[in-house]
Amino acid sequence: MAKMHVKNILVTGNKKTKRFVILREMQIREGDSVLVDNLTQELEKAKVYIYNTTLFSEVEIYPLILNPNELDIVISVKEKWYFLPIPHLELADRSFNEWVKIHHADFARISYGIRFTHQNFSGRRDELAVVLVNGFKRNISLDYSLPYLNSALTKGLKLGGGISQTKEIPYTSGADNKLKYYENGGYEKSERNIAAAITFRKGLKFKGTFSIDLRHVDVTDTIISTLNPKYFNSTSKAQNFIDIEYALKYDNVDNVLYPLKGNNFSLLIKKRGLQWSGGINRFSIEPGFQTYFTHKNNWYSSIRLSAEIKLPFDQPYFNLQALGYRQNYMRGFEYYVVDGVAFGLSKFDLKKKIASFNLPSPILTRISNQIPFSIYAKTFTDLGYVYNKESSKLGNKFLYSGGIGIDILTLFDLKISFEYSLNQLGQKGLFLHN
Repeated sequence: MAKMHVKNILVTGNKKTKRFVILREMQIREGDSVLVDNLTQELEKAKVYIYNTTLFSEVEIYPLILNPNELDIVISVKEKWYFLPIPHLELADRSFNEWVKIHHADFARISYGIRFTHQNFSGRRDELAVVLVNGFKRNISLDYSLPYLNSALTKGLKLGGGISQTKEIPYTSGADNKLKYYENGGYEKSERNIAAAITFRKGLKFKGTFSIDLRHVDVTDTIISTLNPKYFNSTSKAQNFIDIEYALKYDNVDNVLYPLKGNNFSLLIKKRGLQWSGGINRFSIEPGFQTYFTHKNNWYSSIRLSAEIKLPFDQPYFNLQALGYRQNYMRGFEYYVVDGVAFGLSKFDLKKKIASFNLPSPILTRISNQIPFSIYAKTFTDLGYVYNKESSKLGNKFLYSGGIGIDILTLFDLKISFEYSLNQLGQKGLFLHN
């Protein structure tokens, strides 16, 4: 089969980003010989990997034929704004709907401040983030990550730390699976931490992270003495402990921020404390798998599977978060949490792109002279189960929900979802996620 020799790889448009950061994402190197029949496919793969660094708003790759046996490869990128001083507004509640329905859009429950982020601080894809927040929550934090620590570009470093306070503490979820909060006018919980991590990246698809996080957590006396003595499984209201984690991730998708094709896998192993039982000591394993399918006529589908088990089963409330937190929530159950020591969750989506258009951008011309919008209509079904030694309305039961929705994607990788869901309790509603 015919081959062509890659003489040069030319990179344009990278005013800030170092050239080696871009070339790190390519399987093709200068001096390689590439099968002519595979050239288009290989360049398309490189385009996906470079775009998935999230450093660029546009990536183009094309061959420049020099003669029948040689070619150059030209990579043209358009860099994003890397330094983003972003106003920070954060709700005390787990979702916008909870804030509106339960707390009647109380503005006193909002934390405000600013987040300074530089996503490419030295041009080496290193990220620096400073967060200053006041209001319902206080938070000061500093984080820095450098993905390329060695000459082989396979190891990286992360450093960070911060202090935070909050005026409200969820001290139990109760038999009705609704969080119960304690608030007494002051800051009822404070945390301090300092963390370090080493990252390992083999090839283009596998990444591992080993991290150590030293933490101090202090809550008001009332939580331990009266409201929930099992909060820490300790009579002390202050806890000093260590979190040790190993995370492994495999990514092979077309867009890491909104995948439509490919699959990824993750495995998180966590150890809290230096002992194996008692107090807040915990060992947990959390696997996850997602697969995405592209069909004809702009139809797409996806399956997400995740689970976690925590040992031993006798855990304090501080360690019992399962469904209803962060990304592990069931659509249609946004007003509930299901705490436990083990859970399984599956999400199924079927969607269709119904619109794609651009609007003029009179301000952000450095990034793009147009603001792109893509709109997807979808239907979905979620299934879940949580095991806990203590019974509740939703614990130790097979859970299911479903609904329809709209995903809107636009500039800066912003996604907004409007979802109308129905759960097995017969409850329904319109929910907003971003």
